[in-house]
Amino acid sequence: MDPARCEWRKATASNNNAQCVEVTRRPGLTGVRDTKDRGGGFLVFSQPAWQALLRRL
Repeated sequence: MDPARCEWRKATASNNNAQCVEVTRRPGLTGVRDTKDRGGGFLVFSQPAWQALLRRL
């Protein structure tokens, strides 16, 4: 997953304050990065792992 080629999105409730995370989706994968540090790396989750994380949150 190339972050430069991804369409990242964040919650509309974030009000552009850069204190949230952004997500991107590809078939079978979800990427997550820190809005404050977009170049600092990102995490990639398989769809089952992403669903498990969301259930835990």
